Amino acid sequence: MKGGAAGGGYAQVVPMDDINLHFTGDFHAIGAAHNLLSAMVDNHIHWRNEPKLDARKVSWRRVVDMNDRALREIVVALGAVGNGFPRQDGFDITVASEIMAIFCLSEDFADCQRRLGKIVVGQTLDKPPRYVTAKDINVDGAMTALLRDALKPNLVQTLENNPAIIHGGPFANIAHGCNSVIATKASLKLADYVVTEAGFGADLGAQKFLDIKCRKAGLAPDCVVMVATVRALKMHGGQSMKELQDENVSAVRDGMSNLKAHLANMDKYQLPCVVAINKFPTDTDAEVAAVEDECRKLGVDCIMSDHWAHGGKGSVELAEKVVEIAEGFDNSNFKMLYPDDMPLVEKTRTIAQQIYSADDISVSDAAAKKFRQIEKMGHGHYPICIAKTQYSFSSDATNGSNCGAPSGHTLPIREVRLAAGAEFVVAICGDIMTMPGLPRVPSANHMGVDEKGDIYGLF
Repeated sequence: MKGGAAGGGYAQVVPMDDINLHFTGDFHAIGAAHNLLSAMVDNHIHWRNEPKLDARKVSWRRVVDMNDRALREIVVALGAVGNGFPRQDGFDITVASEIMAIFCLSEDFADCQRRLGKIVVGQTLDKPPRYVTAKDINVDGAMTALLRDALKPNLVQTLENNPAIIHGGPFANIAHGCNSVIATKASLKLADYVVTEAGFGADLGAQKFLDIKCRKAGLAPDCVVMVATVRALKMHGGQSMKELQDENVSAVRDGMSNLKAHLANMDKYQLPCVVAINKFPTDTDAEVAAVEDECRKLGVDCIMSDHWAHGGKGSVELAEKVVEIAEGFDNSNFKMLYPDDMPLVEKTRTIAQQIYSADDISVSDAAAKKFRQIEKMGHGHYPICIAKTQYSFSSDATNGSNCGAPSGHTLPIREVRLAAGAEFVVAICGDIMTMPGLPRVPSANHMGVDEKGDIYGLF
């Protein structure tokens, strides 16, 4: 379900091909539930059912599990009168769906249906208008039925036959970036230690895990594993992508500004960290030593982990350090970045200043109006989910300006969306898209099936 995130080398979960494609069909179920609601919204408008939806103020878009820029803005219901009321619409990628977030934050079937029923799809024709939810058009039950089997966590295994659960996949640049609460809580009942991923970086990953998932699920972590690579540090230190395989200790040390910023962010949650250097074959001893030296100066443990080449044996030292830290930490000291009762704009500003090192935020008129509307609706206590580029602490992803740890910038809030079912508010920053496009040479160009029926080109 998490495309491209099944690991590599001797540190993989299998079956990798299935995980990267249809897997158990969970994504299809989420897409079906989402688009069922879309169909029911247009059907509701067509038959002029109560409450009467204003076709001009429908906020619920469609989704497809595909990068397709042509679908970002579309017009639906063209043609004959029987096709419905023409209106502007658009598609997001499935991982950006509010239903994906609901899926990952639900505790059980009842909680899932409750959350699905709270989804806001648009406004009525009344003066003043009122908001219409999925429950208002009686579709929350059918949506839950489509998600029934998908809500069961998926058990897979590593190449060394260790159990792993893969369940849910909201992208961290446009959603909250965490696996399901159901999977996490099931794992905590089954194992002494549970490791869960929150990505992309510690800004778009850990911040959302801590301020959204932990807040909603009542979780408190015992240790943060900050994964770094020598290659990434060299890139942040100014080395070109084409030369990352070449030794450059100076670039490694310069690039440590990025890692230091991520570590400083975790200090704000009063959580202990260990840095894991995800070793690449091109890393030199001098470069690894430079990272270890810089971490030593910060008083942070740094462990070189060679799991790609050696599997579990390559990460024993890291695992032992994580256990040592977790056993010695009192997670009652964990604190979140902001309280529930802080105004939505101030929550956004707090994240921008504390996590992204921004001087301030700029809020468009439309976004400011939406913040006020959401608070007036009684949702001002919801946490903020930042949607922005994963390539920089700022909203500028252009080469050069995204390196290191940019500070002193202004984070532009372009749009605000209420995810009433997921129970958070999405602040969309800069030019981030909720429907990505394909690159000039898509990976699909190199995929196929051989004469044995095996898929090639996925990895």
